Amino acid sequence: MQDNWFNTYVNSLPDRGWFQFLSRYIVVPYWIWRDPKPKLPGGPRPSPQPSENVQRMMNLIMPLKDPSPAGRAKAAMAIAQNVDEIFAGLDNVGTVHFARFLLIDKNICMISVYDGDFSNYIRDFITTIGSVFNEVISLVDDAEHLIPTEHNVEAFIDWVQEHDLFQAPDFATDMFGLQDVAKGLPPNQPPHALETLPREFILQLHANPNISLGGGYRAYPGVSAAQVRQKFGQGW
Repeated sequence: MQDNWFNTYVNSLPDRGWFQFLSRYIVVPYWIWRDPKPKLPGGPRPSPQPSENVQRMMNLIMPLKDPSPAGRAKAAMAIAQNVDEIFAGLDNVGTVHFARFLLIDKNICMISVYDGDFSNYIRDFITTIGSVFNEVISLVDDAEHLIPTEHNVEAFIDWVQEHDLFQAPDFATDMFGLQDVAKGLPPNQPPHALETLPREFILQLHANPNISLGGGYRAYPGVSAAQVRQKFGQGW
């Protein structure tokens, strides 16, 4: 359908200052009050498809007790002093593709890609090197009850999932079903109106301020870089 002047005007509203002010201070707070969304759990969702159980992401965001430069330096040292043991533990898990630690704002973050079940990954990791990881956890806000982590494995798994970023679905409309299930309702019954999807995302971002945008790109390239260069006659 060809746009008319009214559709053009409506589509321009998000760029208008008065509408942005109205949305931020009146419309969105009203939506939040009228239709609050539950916080959705972090990490990838279970899938019966084998292709969905490889190269899964963990985006663990751990708020530091002391986010000052001195506190951040202490966190960096805790990783540096135990990096060999941490990497050995990841090797022993056997399903991890890669993992790295980052200091971002007031958080220490562990980003990893692994295969298989989330709970088994965390359980194997913390059972192997929990005693080493305790030093890192001791610097994290509101995590004292987890120490020693090797003796609180199930509680640690729950805590990691709570602090793992919610992964938005690759297909935006799947958000409807996830929100329904979190409320204890049958998913998409009755079907949601597609035009309400932007509002649903806005409300979910209020409940989950930090999210991972989709499951990310995953692939096992069929040819190596050396083979590509050879085909182009470039040599290695």
